[in-house]
Amino acid sequence: SLLPLPPPPSLSHSLGLFLSPSLPLSPSPSPSPSPSPLHPDGSASLLHPSLHPPQGSLVKPQCELHPFLPQPADVQWAASLTDSALSPAHLQADWLSATILGLDGGLALSTVARAATATIHPHVVLSVLTETVSVRCGLGEPVLLDCRFWADPSSPLSSGGFAVEWRYQFRGQGRLVLAYDGKTDRLAPGPQEGAALDFAGLHASGNASLVLQEAEARHSGTYVCAVHLPHLLAQVTVELEVVEPPSLSISPSPLPLAAPGQVLSVRCEASGFTPLPLELSWEFLGADGAPAALGEASLSGHREAWDGTYSQSSLLQLDTSALGRGGGLVCVARHRGGTRRSKVALEVIGEGRDGLRPESVHTPGGTHL
Repeated sequence: SLLPLPPPPSLSHSLGLFLSPSLPLSPSPSPSPSPSPLHPDGSASLLHPSLHPPQGSLVKPQCELHPFLPQPADVQWAASLTDSALSPAHLQADWLSATILGLDGGLALSTVARAATATIHPHVVLSVLTETVSVRCGLGEPVLLDCRFWADPSSPLSSGGFAVEWRYQFRGQGRLVLAYDGKTDRLAPGPQEGAALDFAGLHASGNASLVLQEAEARHSGTYVCAVHLPHLLAQVTVELEVVEPPSLSISPSPLPLAAPGQVLSVRCEASGFTPLPLELSWEFLGADGAPAALGEASLSGHREAWDGTYSQSSLLQLDTSALGRGGGLVCVARHRGGTRRSKVALEVIGEGRDGLRPESVHTPGGTHL
């Protein structure tokens, strides 16, 4: 029978130390191994059965280890950290970087560790952590993108200062949001309007979190928090999604009185939503109040507004011949931010039905009227 193999000593030490700089170098005793089933290809599984949850139930932790080459930063706001032409002797060692993603993406950690040459005991020098790997917010809301770092105070590199930068990336394009040189206490020119750091917390506890005062549609994308020490760099990424459901309006409103068999042209305009896509449909509420889907309507293309939000309209050619005494005509918009409904009264001439006052109904999360 095949038994699970323990990881190599160097990997065991590295993982334990990266996850918590305060962990001892010696790994904790492992429980007695138990038989491990074979995969169909004949290979043995090294994972405990508890790490094999039902498909799609959770996202497993991930860890990547790579050799790391210390070198001066290539950005101007970190140039002061390596203003000397001489590299410190402390760099003569084996360096390793680790990138760790926690269970269900709950946190992301990036570390740089140093091991004396020909040893298997790496020691963490720099760690960068975020607990907001994925953030979702609405338009106009304040946003906190978490980023914290720790530098080993016993390392000679820690005394050389630090630099922090936040960059934005979306669809192959990027820009600098904010950069700060902690050694000279200077901001890089041209920080993004509405973006700020807590400079007191940055120096006191390594709190490099970015605050966006008001979320805009253009803020959706990937944010990179990078922390520089002299010759070292570690970074984590944060995904921000700004989600705003549409506002609906029906025209004409109120609807004109209709004769039996008359065809009315009714338009529903959805505006101010982000991101794409949006699903627009029509419903009719009869005398019993039960919604019934109406036929296909024509849709316009998406139109982008100056603030990055979108609008779209639906045109319905409504045949009143099968609508009896009339009722309520409802435009339904289904979006990632929730479902919106707008209702207007429809009265057929000669049926003796009292008109209803137009109203808009907000039903978050896709619930029904």
